[in-house]
Amino acid sequence: MRQHVNPLSRFFQLPLELPSPDQLFDDAARPIHLDIGCARGVCLMELAALRPNWNHLGVEIRRPLVLAAQRDRDRLALHNLHYLFCNANISLEGWLAELAEDQLRLVSIQFPDPWFKRRHRKRRVMQPSLLLAIAAALGPSRELFLQSDVLEVIEPMVALVELSGCFDRPSEDARPWRASNPLPVPTERERYVQEQGLPAYRVLYRRNHQPPPERDELEVAWQRVDNPADVPLDH
Repeated sequence: MRQHVNPLSRFFQLPLELPSPDQLFDDAARPIHLDIGCARGVCLMELAALRPNWNHLGVEIRRPLVLAAQRDRDRLALHNLHYLFCNANISLEGWLAELAEDQLRLVSIQFPDPWFKRRHRKRRVMQPSLLLAIAAALGPSRELFLQSDVLEVIEPMVALVELSGCFDRPSEDARPWRASNPLPVPTERERYVQEQGLPAYRVLYRRNHQPPPERDELEVAWQRVDNPADVPLDH
């Protein structure tokens, strides 16, 4: 069973100052894979061992999962891996803005908490401000990977990414959903979905050369698609 928390509660709205890559990794010059909503971090731990030439950062809003994952990371002495507790929509924007040019190479959001009802849309992990921060930090051809087993979760994410105009799908990928995970390690949720014979909906994006739109512009465009009843008549 998925245990998720309300990111809009007062506790999770407090901004945290996140450590820089120099403080997180033994070699900050390696490219970074950022996994947003990493849960217990098992997938990222396996990836860190398989890809020692990358730095891997998992961020998660459930503090007990982060503490447990970090203990495992310390036990295995994986110095290219770190986990941080934070609300991605509150604390990641500033951290992303401070990264060196082309330091961030891959962002993944896999099986996020299923806030699929429209009245809960502000609780979803992919909000316009976070997407714009990701788009600003990723250089051309760098990748954003999304997957979920809930259509009502991934479809608004896809709509938001495509409304931004900042990303393209690889021409060879199937539509509407990519057939396979481009990462060599599945998440725990993905393993469960596969074992149950259930579908997983995947999309891989690559950053193009388009500048990010203004936040207010993207907010209104997304609202028109995701919840048109709430769009003011003058927009």
